[in-house]
Amino acid sequence: MEMAIDIPAEAPWPELLGSNNWEALLDPLDLNLRKLILRCGDFCQVTYDTFINDQNSKYCGSSRYGKSTLLHRVCFPFSDDYQVTSFLYATARVSVHEALLLKSQSREMWDRESNWIGYIAVTTDDASAALGLRQIYVAWRGTTRNYEWIDVLGAKRQSIVPLLREGSEHDGDDDGDDDDDDDDGGKVPKVMRGWLTMYVSDDPKSEFTKLSARRQLLTKLKELIERYRDEELNIIFTGHSLGASLSVLSAFDVVENLTTEIPVTVFVFGCPKVGNKLFNERFKSHPNLKVLHIRNVIDLIPHYPSHLMGYVNTGTELEIDTRKSHYLKESKNPSDWHNLQAMLHVVNGWNGKRGEFELKINRSLALVNKSCEFLKDELLVPGSWWVEKNKGMVLREDGHWMLCEPGDEDRPVPEFD
Repeated sequence: MEMAIDIPAEAPWPELLGSNNWEALLDPLDLNLRKLILRCGDFCQVTYDTFINDQNSKYCGSSRYGKSTLLHRVCFPFSDDYQVTSFLYATARVSVHEALLLKSQSREMWDRESNWIGYIAVTTDDASAALGLRQIYVAWRGTTRNYEWIDVLGAKRQSIVPLLREGSEHDGDDDGDDDDDDDDGGKVPKVMRGWLTMYVSDDPKSEFTKLSARRQLLTKLKELIERYRDEELNIIFTGHSLGASLSVLSAFDVVENLTTEIPVTVFVFGCPKVGNKLFNERFKSHPNLKVLHIRNVIDLIPHYPSHLMGYVNTGTELEIDTRKSHYLKESKNPSDWHNLQAMLHVVNGWNGKRGEFELKINRSLALVNKSCEFLKDELLVPGSWWVEKNKGMVLREDGHWMLCEPGDEDRPVPEFD
C-alpha cells in the first residue's frame, strides 16, 4: 500500500500545528507545512465533490457517497490512510436555512429539514504508526451557492455565552438570543449569528438533526478521544468559505468544552470574519488552539463582515496572491479569486511575495478547473469538469432515462438513534 505520509514522522509536528504561530515557516513556505496545507485543502474539496446540489434529485443536500467509500470515490490522495468515521448534518432557522441549505424539489426527498455539512476522518493504524501520532480531521462543507448567501445572512452578532464552559468569566452574562450589537458594551464574546445558528440548531422533525451539528461533533469527538486516549493525538479542523467559519467556531467549542490538552489546529481557506474582539481574545486564551488562515489577497469574502461592524480577524494569516501564477487567467470574476482549488494551486507554487512562483509538489494543474474556468485556455483543461456521469441519469431496461438511485452503502443514514 502506498503510504500517505509524505510528511515524515520526524517532522516538527508541534511547529507544523502552530505551537509558535508558524514563525519562520511561512516565508519561505516550509515544505512540510505546504504539504499539510494541501492535505487539508483536499479534505475540504471532498465536501464539494460528494455533495448533491441538483434539486431534481430527491437526495439533494446529502452526500453522494457513503462513509466507507467516500475518499476513494472522490479520488482523495492517499485515501487508504484515512477512515471516515462520521458524517455531520446541519439544520437552521428559516432565514438562514434558505440562504445556506439546499432542498430537493421531490416530494420523496430524503429529509426536509437537514443538509449534509461535513465529516470526521481518522488516520488508520498503519498511517498513524508512520506519522508517529494519531490525527483526527474535521472537514466542514462550504456553500455551493454564489456570493448572495453573504447578503442574505446579514451581519448580526450573537452571544456565544452558551458555548462557554460552566464557571467561565462570561458564563450567565447573556442568554445568547440578543440581536442588539451594542447593548453589551463590548463585554460579551459574540460571533456572526448565521454561523452560530447553523452550528447549534436542531430539529426534532429530522432523523438527521435531532442533535445539532454541535452535539453531533462533540459526541463523536469525545468517543474518539476516549478510544485513542493512550496515543499521541491531535485534532485538525479545516474548511473553505462557510466551512472555514464553522471550523473556527467548532474548534473554539472543542477547546472550551472537550480538551485543554490535545493540540487543536484550524487550517482554513477564504474565511470570513467570525466574531468580535472579545471572541478573539477568548479564542487566543487557549494555548492548545491555533488557526492558520490561507487568504488570497484579492479575495473579497475574508473582508466580510467589516471591522466597522465590530468584527476582527482570527488567527495567523498566510497571504497568497493568485495573480502570481502564470498558469491562471487574469480573471475579473470574484468567484475565481475565492476558488479553493485555485488557492491550493498557488500554495503549491508560493515562495513569498518577492519569490518566484514555482510549483514544488507533483499536483495536477487540472484540479484548478474542477469547478471553474480559471486556467489559461492553452492548457486545454475543460472548465467545471467535475460532474457526475450524465448528471446521474441512467438508462433503464424499459428504455427510459431516470436519476440513478444510490446503492445501500450510499443512502443517507442517521448517525444517532
